[in-house]
Order: sequence, then C-alpha cells, then structure tokens
Amino acid sequence: MTTPELPTQYAPADVETQSYERWVAEGYFTPDVGSGREAYTIVLPPPNVTGVLHIGHALDHSIQDALTRRARMRGFETLWLPGMDHAGIATQNVVERELAKEGLSRHDLGREAFVERVWQWKEESGGRILGQMAKIGDGVDWSRQRFTMDEGLSRAVQTIFKRLFDDGLIYRAERIINWCPRCLTALSDIEVDHSEDEGELVSIRYGEGEASIVVATTRAETMLGDTAVAVHPADERYAHLIGTSVEVPLTGRLIPVVADDHVDPAFGTGAVKVTPAHDPNDFEIGRRHGLPSLTIMDERGVITAHGPFQGLDRFEARPAVVAALRADGRIVAEKRPYLHSVGHCSRCKTVVEPRLSLQWFVNVQPLAKAAGDAVRDGRTRIHPPELAKRYFDWVDDMHDWCISRQLWWGHRIPVWYGPEGEVLCVGPDEEPPPGYVQDPDVLDTWFSSGLWPFSTLGWPERTAELERFYPTTVLVTGYDILFFWVARMMMFGLYAMDGTPPFETVALHGVVRDQTGKKMSKSSGNVVDPLDWISRYGADATRFTLLRSAGPGSDVAISEDWAAGSRNFCNKIWNATRFALMNGATVAAALPGPGDLTVADRWILSRLQAVVGAVDAAYDDFEFAKISDQLYHFAWDEVCDWYVELAKIQIASGGEVADRTRVVLGHVFDALLRLLHPLVPFVTEELWRALTGGPSVTVAPWPVVEGEYADRGAEEEILSLQELITEVRRFRSDQGLKPGQRVAARLTLGTTALAAHETAIRALLRLDDPAESFAATARFAVGSSVVEIDTAGAIDVAAERRRMDKDLAAARKDAAQSAAKLANEQFMSKAPDDVVVKVRARAAQADADIARLEAQLAALPAG
Repeated sequence: MTTPELPTQYAPADVETQSYERWVAEGYFTPDVGSGREAYTIVLPPPNVTGVLHIGHALDHSIQDALTRRARMRGFETLWLPGMDHAGIATQNVVERELAKEGLSRHDLGREAFVERVWQWKEESGGRILGQMAKIGDGVDWSRQRFTMDEGLSRAVQTIFKRLFDDGLIYRAERIINWCPRCLTALSDIEVDHSEDEGELVSIRYGEGEASIVVATTRAETMLGDTAVAVHPADERYAHLIGTSVEVPLTGRLIPVVADDHVDPAFGTGAVKVTPAHDPNDFEIGRRHGLPSLTIMDERGVITAHGPFQGLDRFEARPAVVAALRADGRIVAEKRPYLHSVGHCSRCKTVVEPRLSLQWFVNVQPLAKAAGDAVRDGRTRIHPPELAKRYFDWVDDMHDWCISRQLWWGHRIPVWYGPEGEVLCVGPDEEPPPGYVQDPDVLDTWFSSGLWPFSTLGWPERTAELERFYPTTVLVTGYDILFFWVARMMMFGLYAMDGTPPFETVALHGVVRDQTGKKMSKSSGNVVDPLDWISRYGADATRFTLLRSAGPGSDVAISEDWAAGSRNFCNKIWNATRFALMNGATVAAALPGPGDLTVADRWILSRLQAVVGAVDAAYDDFEFAKISDQLYHFAWDEVCDWYVELAKIQIASGGEVADRTRVVLGHVFDALLRLLHPLVPFVTEELWRALTGGPSVTVAPWPVVEGEYADRGAEEEILSLQELITEVRRFRSDQGLKPGQRVAARLTLGTTALAAHETAIRALLRLDDPAESFAATARFAVGSSVVEIDTAGAIDVAAERRRMDKDLAAARKDAAQSAAKLANEQFMSKAPDDVVVKVRARAAQADADIARLEAQLAALPAG
C-alpha cells in the first residue's frame, strides 16, 4: 500500500475535522455489546444544556479521552458515554430572558406552553457544547448519547422516586432551605456560591436593666421574627436569665431566654437571637425548645410582618430597622464594614435567603452509610487516597437532601393529591385516579444526574448495556464536586443496583489555574478559552498543555507560552516522522534480533521498553503529568535529538546496517505515535497512517514491553557517547564556533566501545580528521577520553577574548560582593535563612563561572 505524502508543515486545521469525522463514521468509538472482551466504561459528567466548553471541561475531557483511547488500544470493549443535563434553573433562566425580550413572562404563556418553549430552545440553541467536544477530540459513543429528560431517563427518575417513597426514604416537611428570591425556588448547597461580603454587625439590647441581654446580628431585619434568645447552659453570666422573658424591641413581644448547647459562649456576647423561620441553626434550636416559627418575609424577600416595615424589601428594611433601634436607644455597638460569608444564587447572583418552606426531602442516612461503606471496604477506591477523608467527612455527616424545586422546567414530582387530602406516588406505568392534582414542583437537577451511571445504560430495564457496562470503570471529575455529585451517584447506584457501586475508581483532579497559581476569573482577566487555543495552536497542543500539569488531586497551572511550546512539540514529532518516512523507515512484521543490531539501535529499543513500562505505571495512578513528561523527553531528547541523528549516519553507511536501521526507525516511531495518541490524537493519527498505511491509530494495539530488547549495556555505552558529544558541543559553543562549522580534531577515545563510534562522533560534532600539519589550539579531557581541537582561523580570537574578559570581570565582581556579605557578621545575624542560602548559592555560581571562563581563556589560541 502506498503511504500518503506528508506536507512540510503540520496544519491542525487541515487535519482535525476530517480525522474526527472519519473516526465517528468508522464506528471506532461505538463498542460491541456482544463481544467477549472485558469492558472499560466511563460516563461523561453531563455538561449543562446551556453550557459551552470551558477550560475545566477541556481538562476533564482530555483526561477521560486519554483513558478511553488507551483502553480501546489495549483491547477493552470501551464505552465513553456522552450526554447533557437539563440544568433546571439555568435553562429556565435562559428561556425567561428570551421571553423578556418579547415583553413576556412564563406566566403569560402558562406552564405547558412554557415547557414547550424550553424544549424548542433546547433543540435550536441548546447543546452547543456537544459540537465543541468534537473539536477537542472527544472519542465518545455518539450513538448512545443521552439527555437527563429523555424518555428513558425520565422513566428511571420516576421509578427510583417511587421506590424511595415506598421505602420511606422520601418525605415532605417544613424545613429551612436555601431560597432564591429572584429565581423563586429552593436551591441545593452546590447552587449556592459563598463570598466574603461587606455588611454591618449591630449589637442590640433586648429587655431592661439587670434583666436585659445583648445580641449581635448582621441581619437586623430578622429580629422581627425572633421567638427566643439562647445562651449556653454553662454560661454563668446569663444563668439568672434562663427561663425568664425579654421584650423584642420595636415589637412589644415577650420571648423566652433558653439554654442550648449549640451556643458558643466565647463568640460575641455569648447570647444569640433565635429566628426559627429564617436561619437553619435557629430552626434546630426552635425544634429542641418547642419555639414558634414566625415567617416575616415572603418568597421575594419583602417584609410581611405587621408594622412600619411591612412592604419593604429585605435590604430596605435592614437600615430602617437599625435606624428605629438606634432612635429607641437599643443599639449598643455597630461595626462596619464587617466582612462575613454570604451565600449567592449561582445562577443569578442574588443573595440567598434561608427560608422555612414545605419541601420534599430524601432521608439520606441509610443511603449515605452505604456510600461510605463502599469506599471503606474497597468496592470503590478514591484516587488520590488522601482525598477519601473529604468524602467520608461529607457522607458521614450528610443532612437530608431537599429535592424539590419551584420551577416549571424539570422532572415533575410524581406525587398527586386527592380531593380529601390523599397523597399518592405514581410509578411510570400508573395513572392517578380522576380528580387528583399533581404536585407543582420539579426535582432538583442533581436527583436525575445522580442516576447517570445506570439510567444512561437502560435502567430500570436489565438491558444488555447495563449488564455489560455497569459498574463503570472510572469516574473522572474535579475534587470540587466530590461531595455533591459523586456522593449522590454512589448513594443511588448502591440503592438501585443491589449494593454494586457505580464506579470501581473515582479519579479526582484539581481546578485549572494560571501560571502563577491564581484562580481563573473574568475580573482577573486570566480566563483561557480553550476554543481560542484550539483555533490558534490546535487541539493537540491545548490538550497536551493541560495534561502536562495534571496530577491526581492537584490543581493545574497553564499559560499561553506553554501552549505555544506544546504546538512546537507537535511540530517536532511531525518533522521527525517526515524524516523517518523520507529515509525509508519500515514498519516490519518483526524486529531483527538484538544480536543483529547496532549499539544505537539496541539503545533506543531498550529506552523504548523502559518508557512503555513507566507510562503504563503512571496510567495506573492517573499521573498524567508524569506520562506527558516521560513521552515528551523520550520523543524530543532521545528519539529526535539523538537517535534520528545516529540513524542518519547508519542509513548513509548503506547495506544491511541501513536496512535494519530503517526497520528500527519505523518500529520506534510506530510505538512512539501509539504511546502519544491518547494525549495528542490528531497529529498522531495523521502521522501513524502515513507511516504504517494502517486504517487508524485509534484501533492500533497499545505498545507492550518486549523484555528481550532491554539492554542496560547499550544504554550505558550510548550515555558515555552522549556525555562526550555534549561536552565537546559545549566547548565549541563557548569558543564561538558555529554549529555547522567544521574544524580539525584529534580524538583519543578512552574505551574500546567509544572508539567504535568515532565515525558517528566526528559526524555529529563536525570534526575533520587531523592532517599531518595538525596543531591543537585547545586540549581537554572528557572522562578517560582526550579531545584536541585546532580552532586557528575558525574564530575571531581577539573578539572571543574580549567577550570572555568581560564575563570574567562580571563573575569576579559577583564573587566579591557575595563574599563581602557572607563575611559581614551583622548581615549574617539579621538576614533571613532563605536570603543567606541565596547569597551562598550566588557565591558558588560565581566561583564556578570564574573557573570555567579562566579555563576557556587558557584554551584560546594565541593572537
């Protein structure tokens, strides 16, 4: 088969789209359910239908793609299953904004028409991220793409809700929840972003004289709903007040002083106001002491309590209440600005209001215990292991989960209410009796996404896919959603799948930061758009930049300079493979035996075996930074910089040596491209097909260690060759010789092994054989070898001497300044340790520079 010619330069835009379309068309990403091969499964964490590919997705997807591409090459029946989340609040907000442009609200349309409008938006504008996933090279099985509100997943949601309901694990109750006054819905903890905001802390006196007590609050308006003041039972300052009553200022209401262990006597005044309807901790105190709950604001954050503040927004009421308290002489102290943690709706940024509300909850205690046990007994491992503690901290102290949302877009809660107050949970194949009305709320998005590892495979039916691909092999996700999404999937997977957890391994990575380690944000101006990098540097360079910093549980630092460097790496591989092709590199059925190969050939094959082993070990621990580093240095430093140069000499010699070198050259590049493919799929696909004539590296076998080619002796021999050549090159550079400039030299090579490489040494160093009239201008030793070079006429000796004299003077000045500091007792006694270390290092470097420059000056020819 004739292999295609490669262009002189690699152009990602000319390759990426056509390669990806061919992969999909050939079905390389679609596994065969009926094969007998071992399964390898990853379910893609479903991006929101409103989302676009951001740099965190690019990291997450690059890791998953690398894992599944390698698994496919290793012979596993590999499924990487894609899909999207319906993203209840986010999607509803998007469509409501679109309606607002038309002067409409969802209430103008009504529920049914509004939901129809959202589906329309989803089909026309949602899911842009799916097309963007192709740009980065995601090898997902598009034939099995799922959506959290498609028919099958909706059936799964209704089924598990009913099972949980029937088992008494879902209930309805009044509890304090996170409430968004803008979105008019309850929020999960993950939908609340906390920030340190400026506010004020006011201290208010309740009661009179000896019977008074002072409390501090950042939310003065909530005092209108106070139903107690609480103190610690062991706090002697307030022992005489426990069981008495004090008057709530501005209201005339008397409330009790209660003793509760929750109160920290060392914080503030040691006394806290208790507002059970507007604070989660106060709600629990209220339950313990049988306190009433007074709701003093409506769902939009408007004060409803009778009095002068009624009708004011909560943020208008706050200063008004403080002013009234001040006028009444009740303010003891005011502190502003006062920084404190404030929760904001992650969608609209509105300040969240704790609110007593009738909602649906999951009793998570037995589910969370099972999720903890599965990790403790090893059915699921968390990697890196040190992050397991965070997981246990969460599942061992999980609070019941509020699953109802006051939205129209989402899975409707399958509970119906009868005319006589009957409550009926309806399964997917059941119908409610006539006259029953369905609960208006929908389920938290995390409820349906918690079913993702098995609902996407056909559950509740026992499909062939479910039997074949569950449990999944690994979940790749950021440590920042370990508590929320991972714990929910563990709970639901164990509950629905008879104690089988959804993942064998949970592999956690960090967040992407800039090169200084700073978190990316629009306000900092350091956000990277991966689509921009893909456009400018290519998908491979973007992926490689992310993977080179990706270690288990560690944050990932990136910069544009590194992306440019990754592009250069891809170009280096391209040019080196073109050289191999132009010089007849052959991918043969078998390699020659080690005894028939040169030392250089045996060396590169031995290094290849070591790299394959190291890369496999790093994959086992999800050490992508180590994988990338191993392959980068093997490809650039050993294959391109050394073996390609040695191979040129061997091919030029002709005969059987040349033929065998071409086979080794082809074998090495074949293996290298396969090793690199999971990280940089596009450039390796183009090169591998050109090199081998095969259909696709995507389905080529993964390299394996071939022990018979491990050769420590060859590695040591080439290492001594490299040391000699490196030192001579450094001397040439120091002497001002240009890289291609030829000079005469006499070589006295210290070992028989090195002597056998003299032809290669002279070719690589541009050294001519010495003539009879040879006169060395410089002589130096490298180990047991001696090199004598005649640079007469090859360099401008006077200019070189002037340059070296200038550098030597600077080095001597540095040495003198460092020595003076180190001899100064006052400096040494006062300077921090790290400063002293730096001065000593500078002194040592200056001494080394002086010795080097003096030796170079001595080696210069006279003149």
